[in-house]
Amino acid sequence: MNLKIRLAIMNFLEFAVWGAYLTSLGRYLGNIGLGSEIKWFFAMQGIVSIFMPTLMGILADKKIEAQKVLSLCHAFAGVFMAGAGMYCISAGDGVQFAPLFVLYSVSVAFFMPTIALVNSVAYNALGKAGMDPVKEFPPIRVFGTVGFICSMLFTNFVQIGGVAMQDSYTQLISSGILSVVLCGYALTMPACPVDKNKKKESFADAFGLKAFSLFKNYQFAIFFIFSMLLGAALQITNGYANTFLGSFAADPQFADAFAVKNSNALISISQASETLCILLIPFFMKRFGIKKVMLISMFAWVLRFGFFGLGTPAFPGVLLFILSCIVYGMAFDFFNISGSLYVNENAAENIRSSAQGLFMMMTNGFGATIGTLAAGAVIDAYDVFNTPANWPSAWYTFAGYALVVAVLFAFLFKPEKK
Repeated sequence: MNLKIRLAIMNFLEFAVWGAYLTSLGRYLGNIGLGSEIKWFFAMQGIVSIFMPTLMGILADKKIEAQKVLSLCHAFAGVFMAGAGMYCISAGDGVQFAPLFVLYSVSVAFFMPTIALVNSVAYNALGKAGMDPVKEFPPIRVFGTVGFICSMLFTNFVQIGGVAMQDSYTQLISSGILSVVLCGYALTMPACPVDKNKKKESFADAFGLKAFSLFKNYQFAIFFIFSMLLGAALQITNGYANTFLGSFAADPQFADAFAVKNSNALISISQASETLCILLIPFFMKRFGIKKVMLISMFAWVLRFGFFGLGTPAFPGVLLFILSCIVYGMAFDFFNISGSLYVNENAAENIRSSAQGLFMMMTNGFGATIGTLAAGAVIDAYDVFNTPANWPSAWYTFAGYALVVAVLFAFLFKPEKK
């Protein structure tokens, strides 16, 4: 089989594993009375992202070939995620937070490092084949987003036992099965080199801590701090958008609306927009520069949250939900990818990889963790699960936060002109 097709399948499966539950887990947790605990499930993804990718990366660099580490991680991720689903079956109507959370946490602890490992395996395979990863990888990576969307739609439309997967534990089992499939498929990838004879490194070198020296530069420090503040927005709609849309089912005038019954399908517009906005980044970066592109992202987050607060499932209010999903592409890509490019262009070559790791740690690690827990506190303060009419106030609070971050960033961040 053609190498590019093989790598595309790997990326498709990687993000299909995540898409099976990421946007619908909150809805299921709300259904079983664990709505107040949603924040912990999504915060855990950020917590493990602080250290697990680094540990698995060191293992792949020095001990075990990367494709084997990828396989091993998906084996654990798949078994424990499927185990979480099986626990829900055995518990029936008495699902408890602690056992479900432990099984889920072990699974995501091994899944989160696989996002970087998939990239490493792909880069290695393309390099071995004499191809330029910078040129050849982006079209391959698009299939990851396609896999995420397909998995979301599968979870949305498929019913098992008369219950949609987005409303039940079956989404966890589906994710676990996909992980086990990728566990086997990863072993068919070209072998990655392991440098077992590499000279002994300092602790700072081994864990990429030298990149923290970038905080000595005022503008880099401002950039990383605001990356963390903006990273706080990443998991809010993953955790609560589907739950919010599902809450309209209690209102007879909205109960049969498409946006309520097929909320995962509606939210998948966000990922479709993300795919298209990736193509706009080179133009916007060249035309406007990093500061304006990041500001576009920040104001897009304001609209993302604000439209959720203003919308309703019935026409024409549902158009605001759709607009919220469309602006997500700019909110996510113009921040994550443009920020990564800024780091790549401005960090010294000898710490460039570590600087990328620091950027991810600030956004998907500290930022996502703090943001998810803070968002959970806002949700609890408005008591939305007992008083659904308070949902708009929560979304406006998130929009206000994004607006404050954008205004402060506009005044404080002044990158050097090149």
